[in-house]
Amino acid sequence: METTHRVYVEDSRDLSNLDDDSVELVVTSPPYPMIEMWDDLFTDLDPAIGDALESGDDRAAFDAMHAQLEAVWDELERVLVDGGLACINVGDATRSIGGRFRVYPNHARILESFEARGFDPLPDVLWRKPTNSAAKFMGSGTLPPNAYVTLEHEYVLVFRNGGEKREFEPRADRRYEAAYFWEERNRWFSDVWTDVRGELQDLEFDGEGSDLRERSAAYPLEIPYRLICMYSTYGDTVLDPFWGTGTTSRAAICAGRNSVGYELEDAFLEVFDDRVDAVPELSRSIGRSRLDRHRSFVENRRDDGKSLGYEAVHYETPVVTKMERSIRLREATAIDERSDGYRVEHRPLSISLESPTG
Repeated sequence: METTHRVYVEDSRDLSNLDDDSVELVVTSPPYPMIEMWDDLFTDLDPAIGDALESGDDRAAFDAMHAQLEAVWDELERVLVDGGLACINVGDATRSIGGRFRVYPNHARILESFEARGFDPLPDVLWRKPTNSAAKFMGSGTLPPNAYVTLEHEYVLVFRNGGEKREFEPRADRRYEAAYFWEERNRWFSDVWTDVRGELQDLEFDGEGSDLRERSAAYPLEIPYRLICMYSTYGDTVLDPFWGTGTTSRAAICAGRNSVGYELEDAFLEVFDDRVDAVPELSRSIGRSRLDRHRSFVENRRDDGKSLGYEAVHYETPVVTKMERSIRLREATAIDERSDGYRVEHRPLSISLESPTG
């Protein structure tokens, strides 16, 4: 199996390189409006944003920032297939402007924007982020009433393009082989994720690109990897219009899907180039870890006296449901950089799972 991975150093408000209905899944984390680290980026896109911030007109700044994101959402509606899904990781912002402290509900504004474009909101996920801060409060400490709740979560908003689900031919191998284990389904499809750790980015750039370290803000690989496994099949294409350091593309390679990314800063491509050679081993490690976790689950379930009703076709292990029988994990074996992106060869995961005893 071969997958392709393209990156365009272009503005994602114009996805003209992509045909209509050419991607099946969007997984992205945009710059968060009203978070100070993104002020310069938004001002570069629309100088009126900088003027509004300077004058203390927070409402105008918030609206104008989201207007820039909405130009991207317009394009997503066009390139995403009917029934395709969009997963948007975003956090709300807290900020004092003009002497007034408030929260800016980015997730609510994005919900409204997608609904206005004909997307159906689906149940979302709260990602409970770990924090290293000893201070668990903002405001006046332990004195009522002027302390504030600390935001320690982000949202993964999920939308379907149009009202109908995607259709597949009966018993489509690319769908059944991309199934996930029953216990993974129970963990991944919980509406609160507390087991995903934040990732401290250690990026190396030369010269004038050194300021990009503060602007990377990449989410952990686990988030796009889960979402890609949850909401796409083998052969699908995943789009990230805010590509950054390419975390979504790395996750797509590990999951055996195609990917497309858009990124304004070409220096980020250097980071991806430095990391991509390690992705085959990463994909193998992820696949083996999934199988090892399933082995532990089987042992624990048997210890509890519970049965497993089916045998996996490609692995010597029992599974809980009939839909899991055809699971076939993939690993990347060779990555070829070409002028139009990367070509990646995949094969079935190079390890079999021994049937647990007992």
